[in-house]
Amino acid sequence: MPTASPLVVSLAQIAPVWLDRDATVAKVAHWVAQAAAAGSRLVAFGEALAPGYPFWIEHTEGARFESALQKALFAHYAEQAVDLTRDDLAPVRAAARQGRLWVALGCIERARERGHSLYCSLVLIDDHGEIRNVHRKLMPTYEERLVWSPGDGQGLQCFALDGFTLGGLNCWENWMPLARSALYAQGEDLHIAVWPGNANNTADLTRHLAREGRSYALSVSGLLRREDIPAHLPHADILRAALPEVSANGGSCIAAPTGEWLLPPCVGEEKLMVAELDPAVVRGERQNFDPFGHYSRPDVLELQVNRGRPCGARFRDDAPTSSG
Repeated sequence: MPTASPLVVSLAQIAPVWLDRDATVAKVAHWVAQAAAAGSRLVAFGEALAPGYPFWIEHTEGARFESALQKALFAHYAEQAVDLTRDDLAPVRAAARQGRLWVALGCIERARERGHSLYCSLVLIDDHGEIRNVHRKLMPTYEERLVWSPGDGQGLQCFALDGFTLGGLNCWENWMPLARSALYAQGEDLHIAVWPGNANNTADLTRHLAREGRSYALSVSGLLRREDIPAHLPHADILRAALPEVSANGGSCIAAPTGEWLLPPCVGEEKLMVAELDPAVVRGERQNFDPFGHYSRPDVLELQVNRGRPCGARFRDDAPTSSG
């Protein structure tokens, strides 16, 4: 059996063109090309990056019922959400295909079969430019529930990538032991955790994810500063006045399967962070702990995962058969 070679990966810590889907997608495609030029086989971007995280909720009375401001902001958000059936990510898919690398991108997804409800989705695109997975965040956190709907288990899947087994979760899903276990059970040894962008989220948990899973853990975050709020947004003046100078400061980082830093958290700048991952380190750490291998007791503890995607209605258009 041939020995797997080291894998070059990139974290693209960038700010979106906030709440502007097409401009953000174009920016992501540009950074995908940069990652490809750096020799990467995988590049990851932060949570909800296209078209952006809903930072306004916390600072503009987002829970106020029947608020004209909140309705206007949500209407714009829904309009700018990513529609995969419309191929809104076509520029990113083309960049992945041209650069021959995989892309993990946090999106706000509008699923047409679920009306105007929005999902925080982690989209995985392979090196042929094909969308391989769409994982909808299982449980939005705190104020996120005012604009995002709960997801489902269909996207709890892992994929082979150059000798590694790749999986990923959105933000605070990474705190959910059973969600992590659903990926461990598939042999995950390369984990992507996507975040809207703050080092206080990534500084501790990333190393825990790596040590618990005996895997490489990649945490990738976005940025948002006051100057990143475009003037053409609805109520841009209100948003600039309400939001802090820095809503998201980054914190992207990579921890090795030992729990030690490979790349410590990066704060406050747009940056392409590149690292080489050695699969032999995973194998060495699995010698004493393999969470769903020799250090498991499936006869005592067993996880059940529903990977079905729920639907609000099912229709049959065939006419009933006549009884004669």
